Amino acid sequence: MSNVEIGLASILLILVLIQTGMHVSICLMAVSFLGVWLVKGRIAVAGALLGQAALDSVARYSFGVIPLFVLMGVLVGVSGMGRDVFDVAGQAFRRLRGGLGIATVFANAVFAAVNGTSIASASVFTRIAVPELIRQGYTPRFSVGVVAGSSVLGMLIPPSLLLILFGILSESSIGALFTAGILPGLLLALLYALLILGLATFAPRFVGRPSNADLRIMGRAEMATRSLPVLALIVLVLGGIYGGVFTPTEAGAVGALGALVIALVKRRLTARGFWEMLVETGHVTASITFLIIGAHMYSRLLALTGLPRAMNGLLEGLNLGLDGVLILYLVMIVLLGTILDSASILLILLPLMLPVIETFGVDLVWFGIVTIIAVEIGLLTPPLGVACFVIKSNLEDRTITLGDIFIGAAPFALTMVLAMALVFAFPWLATALL
Repeated sequence: MSNVEIGLASILLILVLIQTGMHVSICLMAVSFLGVWLVKGRIAVAGALLGQAALDSVARYSFGVIPLFVLMGVLVGVSGMGRDVFDVAGQAFRRLRGGLGIATVFANAVFAAVNGTSIASASVFTRIAVPELIRQGYTPRFSVGVVAGSSVLGMLIPPSLLLILFGILSESSIGALFTAGILPGLLLALLYALLILGLATFAPRFVGRPSNADLRIMGRAEMATRSLPVLALIVLVLGGIYGGVFTPTEAGAVGALGALVIALVKRRLTARGFWEMLVETGHVTASITFLIIGAHMYSRLLALTGLPRAMNGLLEGLNLGLDGVLILYLVMIVLLGTILDSASILLILLPLMLPVIETFGVDLVWFGIVTIIAVEIGLLTPPLGVACFVIKSNLEDRTITLGDIFIGAAPFALTMVLAMALVFAFPWLATALL
């Protein structure tokens, strides 16, 4: 086999192994080791080269941002801020058609600004929002669909673990990626709100005929009191980053401390709960660490095989131009999203495509935002829509099937395609605040 053929075979082998259930990081490491061994012909060289790749991937200051933001997200979940934000948003939008659905979207947007993961958002709001939506008269399909759709805001609105992962893999500024995610995240939330208004007006059978007659009315003082903790945390973390007071890593530490203080003041954290929270943070951080190590090993293998250079030459021969290459890349992401999770797509495609994209002089921050939106579409598409599976596992109502969740999420997935097209066509949506 030629080196390029080894590179192509490695991609196919990774896809096959992932589908058999092998953990993504182990899969990347094993295939990388085998591939480098075949290219170099010596097992000692493969071990030394990949060992250095593992060290280089995590021995950096910026890596500290991951456990800190994970810890902050876990603390936010423990402190009950999701419930407070949802109740306040429900009051704010109660007079609109589909008001509680719109409230779910904006509650998720606010929760995303202190959480960072779509999976956590999907888990929290499945327990909080779905029962209340159904109780007020929304259909089960719409109720789970709006939670699935709005949960993806957690990976776009900063702080986002996927943006952090993209920044580490592409060696881009994490702070710049956070800033660039704000307008697209707000745009997607607005498009979701317009979608819900349209569905409530023109497709009432899909949405249901809700009644908020028995909704408890909050006073302004109560709304302000319940909103204050999460707003203070957002200002502390994001305001500190954009104001130049903190680096993203320092902001993660300050945010984790702030979330801990809020949880203690609200008396939501026991000694046992604190230990379980630390263990969960450790598990998530260890998992992400192995993913990053595997991705760096795999990028070394691809560089040795020369596959990115071969792809670059092939694409130049096709005369697709920058727009053609990017459209092909985004289509590949969306298709892979039907069978792989978000992190796997980034870890497989980025080492392969970044050398190609960089030859066009593309702004990597804008490229990162478009990539994340495309990757997040996969969270809502069958057969492996991860957000939909998370919702199913957290549902109390077992009569709602996985098929109902995918059908309910379909309009929101299509809206994400529109958002991706807008950011692709108008790059200033991602770069205006930089």
